[in-house]
Amino acid sequence: MDPGATHQRLTDRKRVAIVDAAIEEFLAAGYDATSMDRIAARAHVSKRTVYNHFPGKEALFAAILHQLWDASQRGHALTYRADKPLRAQLLDLLGRKLRLLNDESFLSLARVAIAAGIHSPERARDMVARLGEREEDLTVWVRAAVADGRLKIDDPLFAALQLQALVKAFAFWPQVTMGQAPLGEREQRKVAESAADMFLARYA
Repeated sequence: MDPGATHQRLTDRKRVAIVDAAIEEFLAAGYDATSMDRIAARAHVSKRTVYNHFPGKEALFAAILHQLWDASQRGHALTYRADKPLRAQLLDLLGRKLRLLNDESFLSLARVAIAAGIHSPERARDMVARLGEREEDLTVWVRAAVADGRLKIDDPLFAALQLQALVKAFAFWPQVTMGQAPLGEREQRKVAESAADMFLARYA
């Protein structure tokens, strides 16, 4: 057996244990009360091991949110297709986003992040910057459709955020701030269809 491969598997297992422990800590204690010491203890690893994987609490929290996002993206990547109707492509993209926003773990961690950001606007800006380090699939799709001449948009990032806002008004903010139940499948479809139709009526 390759010693390097065995070491890598152990390292990967420790990283998973750290992330799982961090999620539990953030949800149980909130952002401010969670420390790298508490995460290390819950993960049954040394504090040094935690820092070997993550330079700080902010990076660890951002990694968790990225992991939840990645979990919602399982399956084939939804890239722009010139041969497929825009509405059908948009509905696929929005359906994927709505599944993430329907995930209770994601919503719980979003509440933690928002509470942390209220007490520290600088920290909130840092979290948003970390999450924006890579472009979202929706923005990439909008840019591709614009480049193909099928959407008329001067600012693709603004338009993508506008579209997300239409969805989050029903499937994120009421759940995070007012404890409303996540949307059912029929409600998700209604939100996705109305958002896609409004977006295409303006930009197609």
